[in-house]
Amino acid sequence: LVTGRFGIHTGVVGHGGTAADMRPEGIYRGFSSWLSTGTIAGMLRMAGFRTALVSPFAERHGAWWFYAGFDEIYNTGKSGMDSAEDVTPTVREWIKRNAKSDNWFLHVNYWDPHTPYRAPLEFGNPFQNAPLPSWLTEEVLEKHREMVGPHGARELNMYDSYVSSEFPRHLGEVRNMTDFRKLIDGYDCGILYMDQHIGYILDDLDRESVLDETTVIVSADHAENLGELNLYAEHATADYITCRIPMIISWPGGSSDRQVRSLHYNLDLLPTLAEL
Repeated sequence: LVTGRFGIHTGVVGHGGTAADMRPEGIYRGFSSWLSTGTIAGMLRMAGFRTALVSPFAERHGAWWFYAGFDEIYNTGKSGMDSAEDVTPTVREWIKRNAKSDNWFLHVNYWDPHTPYRAPLEFGNPFQNAPLPSWLTEEVLEKHREMVGPHGARELNMYDSYVSSEFPRHLGEVRNMTDFRKLIDGYDCGILYMDQHIGYILDDLDRESVLDETTVIVSADHAENLGELNLYAEHATADYITCRIPMIISWPGGSSDRQVRSLHYNLDLLPTLAEL
């Protein structure tokens, strides 16, 4: 998403260690790195945009290249454990100061649908009576509980079933269908809670009378396995579930209510924006 390039070309093929670093440029590196113009923020800044980021992502993964091309950087400070109420006030304040200016790009990072599921309990559970996925039966769950592996039904915390009191919606293991309901509802509440906060941002842009002239793009870096392949609350596999992500674009003067169901990569976003 950041570079418009596959990891095999940038060197970023993992979460940590040297596998999470951009490949060194070596003797051909100039006075500044290619990252200053070769990222989505760098490209837009080169085109005359003021670029701003609200995200702790670089700190979470030691991925300091993530900051490249941004004029302003706001780290919400919880290294990916941030909830929407930690993020939105910074975003709304930025919009209040800058919305009426021309040519700005604001990247906002929400974590609420990410494990651990963290929507505040006072948000409630609008999904408590919604039907569960029909494919996961008690028999399937029992079979999963006999299998071993990180993020399996017995070890949602990757290698153990530890439960943090800080995240009461998130489970340590899925023992029965009641637990599975809690897992699914925790994920859905995370999405809805995040959606609500995105709504606050759109309302602010509307109040500033700039929503109709602002492009809004909603996407993600991965989806989430919720029992498929005996993976619970996990996203480390290159499967159909993990790779299905949203790409919602509202563009001034763009097509209305258009849906594209063919295969696309989110790395195409950078060259698409460059062309536009």
